[in-house]
Amino acid sequence: MGKKRILLKIGSNTLTKETNHISRGKIEDLGIQIAALNDEYEFIIVSSGAIAAAKQFVKLDNQDKDVFVKQALASIGQPHLMRIYNENFKDLGLNTSQCLLSYSDFEKEQTKKNIVNTINVLVKNNYIPIINENDTVATDEIRFGDNDKLAALTAVLLNVDILIIATNTNGIYTKESIHDEVPQTIKLVNDLKSLEKEIGDSKSSHGTGGMQSKIEAAAISKAANIETWIVNGLNDNFILKALKNEIPFTRIV
Repeated sequence: MGKKRILLKIGSNTLTKETNHISRGKIEDLGIQIAALNDEYEFIIVSSGAIAAAKQFVKLDNQDKDVFVKQALASIGQPHLMRIYNENFKDLGLNTSQCLLSYSDFEKEQTKKNIVNTINVLVKNNYIPIINENDTVATDEIRFGDNDKLAALTAVLLNVDILIIATNTNGIYTKESIHDEVPQTIKLVNDLKSLEKEIGDSKSSHGTGGMQSKIEAAAISKAANIETWIVNGLNDNFILKALKNEIPFTRIV
């Protein structure tokens, strides 16, 4: 039996632990969990955070909301983000690699084969691919998806077993429980249409997606018979705890 494959999507709000800075502690937490699961699972990471990383170092002389400024920030921040991953993971005996993709890459058969072959070689040689949108040339992720769609497309392409989307809530809550201010997690979902009725349209402070983009991502993976787990990434050991069913999270099958 080979290892099971997990694609972990982690957004800016989780990586910053809802602050204005990338959290080295959170990235270390990811590495510790991946190292602990190394005998049973292989990991591919889709990571946001380049823009958040850049804002720690620079302030560009333009309107921050201008998409071209965000692209420039992403270009500045991506090397810093990868350095933080590399430094923390290396201390745990984990090797990292960078892959920058665009949605257009998924429209060409040869390009898709190239992605699969390259990432499979990396994983086979114990390198963890860390994937991000190629923000310098593509604007979709900055404006809309917060890498949720990219993660789902990649999960399908790489035939993973589980897509874990780390967010800042204990999965998706029922609308009624949010109204009553006692959030209750919807733990198991088969019907995405019924789930859409439960969500709002709020977005996180750093990310650009909301629960809607996560449901759209889950629909892509569900069509390929891949489970999607929406888990609170702010918790320490959230992957380990979710695998042991020790924390509430939403599982879409």
